Amino acid sequence: MKKKAEWPRKLRSQEWYGGTSRDVIYHRGWLKNQGYPHDLFDGRPVIGILNTWSDMTPCNGHLRELAEKVKAGVWEAGGFPLEVPVFSASENTFRPTAMMYRNLAALAVEEAIRGQPMDGCVLLVGCDKTTPSLIMGAASCDLPSIVVTGGPMLNGYFRGERVGSGTHLWKFSEMVKAGEMTQAEFLEAEASMSRSSGTCNTMGTASTMASMAEALGMALSGNAAIPGVDSRRKVMAQLTGRRIVQMVKDDLKPSEIMTKQAFENAIRTNAAIGGSTNAVIHLLAIAGRVGIDLSLDDWDRCGRDVPTIVNLMPSGKYLMEEFFYAGGLPVVLKRLGEAGLLHKDALTVSGETVWDEVKDVVNWNEDVILPAEKALTASGGIVVLRGNLAPKGAVLKPSAASPHLLVHRGRAVVFEDIDDYKAKINDDNLDIDETCIMVMKNCGPKGYPGMAEVGNMGLPPKVLKKGILDMVRISDARMSGTAYGTVVLHTSPEAAVGGPLAVVKNGDMIELDVPNRRLHLDISEEELALRLAEWQPNHDLPTSGYAFLHQQHVEGADTGADLDFLKGCRGNAVGKDSH
Repeated sequence: MKKKAEWPRKLRSQEWYGGTSRDVIYHRGWLKNQGYPHDLFDGRPVIGILNTWSDMTPCNGHLRELAEKVKAGVWEAGGFPLEVPVFSASENTFRPTAMMYRNLAALAVEEAIRGQPMDGCVLLVGCDKTTPSLIMGAASCDLPSIVVTGGPMLNGYFRGERVGSGTHLWKFSEMVKAGEMTQAEFLEAEASMSRSSGTCNTMGTASTMASMAEALGMALSGNAAIPGVDSRRKVMAQLTGRRIVQMVKDDLKPSEIMTKQAFENAIRTNAAIGGSTNAVIHLLAIAGRVGIDLSLDDWDRCGRDVPTIVNLMPSGKYLMEEFFYAGGLPVVLKRLGEAGLLHKDALTVSGETVWDEVKDVVNWNEDVILPAEKALTASGGIVVLRGNLAPKGAVLKPSAASPHLLVHRGRAVVFEDIDDYKAKINDDNLDIDETCIMVMKNCGPKGYPGMAEVGNMGLPPKVLKKGILDMVRISDARMSGTAYGTVVLHTSPEAAVGGPLAVVKNGDMIELDVPNRRLHLDISEEELALRLAEWQPNHDLPTSGYAFLHQQHVEGADTGADLDFLKGCRGNAVGKDSH
C-alpha cells in the first residue's frame, strides 16, 4: 500500500492564495468577489470540479446537478470546491466526430489544471469522449484526481421490447431499408430510445469507459452502472467529493493508480463486459499520458481467453439498468479475481486495493452477469488482427460478431470514403452479395479526419431483403460501442497515409481468419508493392485551425491516436506566476 503523505503541509494552491504579497492578494482578492470568506484560503485543499456539462452534450445534461453534490462532499470533508467548465465533445452532436476533438479536450483540461490553483480534481464526465479526454489531461498533470460519471439512461421500451440506445437505432434503420418497418414506426420508436437523463443504456462506449475508469481504479467502486436519475448516483457524487479531499491530503496521484497492472485489469474487464472497441484507442492514449508501455499486443494477450459474461446489448439482451441491479462492475471484477484474471493488489482511488473493494459483493442476477460456463463468448476480448492488409494491426469484437463469418474469404466491394459509400450503397445495380467483403477507406485519424464511427456500414437493401443481417466489413474507421456485426476496425496504417487498405481494389479477394488473428489481401507481394509505390493521396487536407493541427500531429489508431507532442509529458503541474 502507498505510504500516506505528511499532513498538514503546504499545498500547491497556496502558491496563489497563501500569504500577503501583492501577487497573492491579486489572486485571492478577485476570487473574494464571489463572496468567499477569508478563512477558506487558509491552506485547505482546493478542489477543481472539472465539469463537462453542456446543453449540446445531452448525455451530460444533468451534470450541473451532480456538481452540486460533489461540492457538498468537498465542503463536508474540509475542502474548498471550485467548479470549472471544460471542453465537452458529444458524439451525438459534434461533426465530423467527437473523436476529432478528444485530444483538443485533453489538452484544454491539462492546461486548465496546470494553469489554475487546484490541489486535486474531480473529473465529472459522461459522454464517450469526455471520460478519456479528462483522464488524459489529468494524467499529464498528475495531481490527485478522481472520476465520477453521470450514469446511463433508464431502459427504453417500444411495443413491449427493450430498446437499447444506438443498438436499436442501427437495427430499426436496417429494418426500414429491408421493408420490415415503416418510416412512421421508426419515428414512433424514436420517442422510446432516450427517456431519461444519462448516457447510452447499452454497453456502448460511454458505459464501457465508465467501467474502464472503475477497473483502472480511478473511480469509486460501483460508480460505473448507477443510472443517471437514480438517487444513488447523487450519493456517489457526494462521496466522490469527500474522497478527493483525503486523496489530496494523502497525495495519491493518477500515476500511482494507473499502473501496468491496472491497465491489464481494465483490458480483461473490457473482455468480460463485452465492451466497446473504442476502449482500445482510449486506453492506449491514456497509457501514453501516464508513461505506461501499452500496445495492441497487450490487448490480445490479456483479453484473449477472458469469457464475455455480461449479457448486455449489443452483445446480449439486457441493458445497464439490469446490470446495476445485478451488482454492476464490482461483481465482474470479483469474478475475474476468482478466475485468477485480476491483479488483486492494484491500488484504487479509495486507498484500498481493487480486491478489498469487491471480494464480498453478491451477484443478484445470474442471467445478467453470467457464470463462466454460460458465457456469451468463451473467448471474448478484442481480437487484434494482423497481415498484409493491416501490418500494424486491426481490431474486431467477437462478442458482437457472427460466428459463421469469423473465418471468411470474400470479394472486396470498395468504397473510397464515406461519401462514396453513401452514394452507392442503396443502388440496386451495385455488384454485391452477402459473400462479399465491404471495404471503406480514408476514415482513419487523418483521413476522415478524426476517425468517425462509420465502420459498421449498413448493408445494401438488396442483401437485407434476403434476410441477411451481417456481412464482413473492413475499414480504418471506428464504430459505436452500441453497434454490432462482423466489423474489422482501426486498420493500421490507415488509407490516408498510404497503408495497404488504400490500394485494395474492387474484386480483390480478402481472407479474414479470426482464430488465427489474420487479415490478408490475396495478391502477391510484388503486386502489393507496386500498388503502394504508385499510390497518391486523393483527399483534401485542412489548411487552418485545429483540423490542420490535428491532421499534422495525430498518430495512428494502433498507438491511441493522440497528438504526437502530448505523450510522455506527465508532471510539471504548477503554473508560472506572471504578476
